[in-house]
Amino acid sequence: MGKLKPVSPMATPRGQKRRRDKPKRPVLDDGLPDSSAGIIAAKAARREKPPNESPQVLHQNDDDDSDDCNVSSEDEAHDMISNKSDAFDEMESSCSFQRHVTHVLANDEVNALVNQKSKFKWEMPAEEIPKSKWVGTGEKIKGPSDDLFVDVKGKLKDHWQKVLSDDLNYRSRFFSLCNSYRDIMHCNKKPFYLKGSKVDSSTMDAYLMHALSHVHRTRDVVIKNDAKLRNDANTDVMEDDSYRDQGFTRPKVLFLLPLKSIARRIVKRLIQLSPLTQKDNSMGQFKKEFGESDDELEEPNSSKPTDFNLLFAGDVEDHFLFGIKFTKKSVKLYSNFYASDIIVASPLALKLKIDGGEVTKKKGRPKENDSDFLSSIEIVVVDYADVISMQNWSHLHAVLEQLNHLPSKEHVTNVMRIRPWYLDEQARYYRQTIILSSHLTPEMNALFNGLCLNYEGKIKLATEFTGVLPKVQLEIRQVYERFDASSIGELDDARFEYFCTKVYPKIQESDEGGVLLFASSYFEYIRLSSFLKSQDASFCRIGEATSQQDISRARLWFFEGQKKILLYSERSHFFHRYRSGEDIIWSSTHCQGERISIQSL
Repeated sequence: MGKLKPVSPMATPRGQKRRRDKPKRPVLDDGLPDSSAGIIAAKAARREKPPNESPQVLHQNDDDDSDDCNVSSEDEAHDMISNKSDAFDEMESSCSFQRHVTHVLANDEVNALVNQKSKFKWEMPAEEIPKSKWVGTGEKIKGPSDDLFVDVKGKLKDHWQKVLSDDLNYRSRFFSLCNSYRDIMHCNKKPFYLKGSKVDSSTMDAYLMHALSHVHRTRDVVIKNDAKLRNDANTDVMEDDSYRDQGFTRPKVLFLLPLKSIARRIVKRLIQLSPLTQKDNSMGQFKKEFGESDDELEEPNSSKPTDFNLLFAGDVEDHFLFGIKFTKKSVKLYSNFYASDIIVASPLALKLKIDGGEVTKKKGRPKENDSDFLSSIEIVVVDYADVISMQNWSHLHAVLEQLNHLPSKEHVTNVMRIRPWYLDEQARYYRQTIILSSHLTPEMNALFNGLCLNYEGKIKLATEFTGVLPKVQLEIRQVYERFDASSIGELDDARFEYFCTKVYPKIQESDEGGVLLFASSYFEYIRLSSFLKSQDASFCRIGEATSQQDISRARLWFFEGQKKILLYSERSHFFHRYRSGEDIIWSSTHCQGERISIQSL
């Protein structure tokens, strides 16, 4: 037998794999958290090049396929992109995606966005939407190209040409608006529950196509740069800003929706528009939690209006939150949030997640507050905002305020490849927000003006309404009373004072009952209820917090004439659609437009 060779003290024992030493994270001496230390170190590195720093150390481990990675090795192995394709680079640099994410904001641009100095100064016709036009800020956008998919790549383009062979006009127009990466407010959309299924589906297809295109382009840029770094180990990431292609976390698109039944429709269509196949186990879980197809829904309630039956068919749960991940060959539902490309959520569920209000199954205590996966959201779609306004608008407002904050801790991200505008805390100026609704409310206007600060500009639909009075079929007497208010801030107080001094005495003097007092907001409902109690008025009430037993009792008293006044909230009417009342008093302008009619009351 030969002599055994001496074993080096640094050698790995037989049967064990030698672990690669991970590069240490930057640490500062001032006691900052890890994420702050890493971000500040990255900012410092942008100003001063680190000596003899290898790009391979800065780059993430390619063998790591965990959910926390921005792009898994499974994806990268199939997408090697040559770094010699100059024609490809030139074509990519001219697309709207690259133009948007590579723009560098000047200080005067940031100040103008903060001070909201931009004005709507141009307009263009909104075809297929009667008496409407698009108005916008910034430079006027071009109309849709002859080639709908001019800015779309590869498999997406081929797949969409097959799937969307019919009715491309409206899709192309709205897709071109979305592809401009500007904030959009479309508050005259004809939803499926108001006999507008064709227009609603076309609008949904347009923003889903835009979201898919954005996700795939983001992923392709990262994979292309990964391939370049592997092919050239001497590449200096700090010298070339083209390698800054990532955010703090992976999720880039957020869909905020009111009901599970609506989320099911959108996710189902998203999968149809994607050329990738989905995993059977994830789809099985999705169908179990969100229901089956539209053909398997329950029979409509004949006592309710058509729009009620269409909207509230299926699962009307308003608490859901899950991620969607796109890989080389599949669409994976219920992926880890930090490994997902798209987040689908209701405002309620996401607000609870942000606040740490969810409860763990094992210990029954609140989970840790974790909202870092919202730090790098670049596209937000708020669809059916009119339905969300009937839930709790403050949840939506709180969620949008939480977007694009600096993360509280690191999430396996190479800080040297984070885009500069993330490090400079300017991500909210690059985020695109799309708000879709069947009608406009002051709350939507305030949210669009205050929280949507995209540097590209804003686009909103301006419509000239003809009114709904000609549509009232019953011959009834309508009385409008005008009151004065010194300012918009004093409007609610002036309206309440007018009701107490002018309207209520007339109700009190009348011997007839059957007066339905309709309150458009919860605060107005509480205020009127307190006033009627103070006057010892004969009234009952139905609000969104009223139990079913109290609702039945109040309706019985009102029908039998035991109570003269029924105080009824708009939100309660939206979710129940009770019919009652001979004389209806609208204490203020309601929000639901044509949906609230004399027939449904």
